[in-house]
Amino acid sequence: MFGFKILAKGPLALFSRPETRVERDSYDCITPSAARALCEGCYWKPEIRWKIRRIHVLNPIRRLSLRRNELSSKIAERTANSARVNGGPLATFIESDRQQRAAMYLRDVCYGIEAEFEVIGGSDGPGKHAAMFERRLKKGQCFHRYYLGTRECEADLQWVDEIPEGAYATIPEHDFGMMLHDIDYENSMTPHFFHAVMRHGIIEVPEFSPIRQQKSNHTGA
Repeated sequence: MFGFKILAKGPLALFSRPETRVERDSYDCITPSAARALCEGCYWKPEIRWKIRRIHVLNPIRRLSLRRNELSSKIAERTANSARVNGGPLATFIESDRQQRAAMYLRDVCYGIEAEFEVIGGSDGPGKHAAMFERRLKKGQCFHRYYLGTRECEADLQWVDEIPEGAYATIPEHDFGMMLHDIDYENSMTPHFFHAVMRHGIIEVPEFSPIRQQKSNHTGA
């Protein structure tokens, strides 16, 4: 098992709360699933699984409200299948199907991420995967542009040996409440949450074990 320390920063971030789908409201800091997506954006292989261990909140939490134009609906699956089979037109007109919605962003964010991975298949050892990830991150290589929550919020990633102290290093404890941990894609895309508590600027992320959680819940029922 290899551990890595990464700095992720950007002018805007939006980690949408699932209960606010229409007009989006961001969590107060990056979620473990968003941090995992940053690591996978640099180096993803089906033979490894990324795990987020700690999140450091380095910059003060600041918010920014913006309005943007969005489509109010999407093309129905039946319409798309009909156009594919019959060869008819398939289009949506933005001007007639546009809504203006508000979103509460975070601004001027910077996070320290402590992550590791486990090898779940393949013939390559963990050392080879670790070396490739380090090389790609230091060279700025990525599979897609890094983003903080949504793709419009671009991010920069930086390899570091140690994560510096942040704005909340002297605050003993701050409770963020329930936060999205990750999505269990193998079980009907079930969301899992955890109680996020920041102590001296650091959030300890628990192990994400959806299979064990499901078995435990079934047994308890």
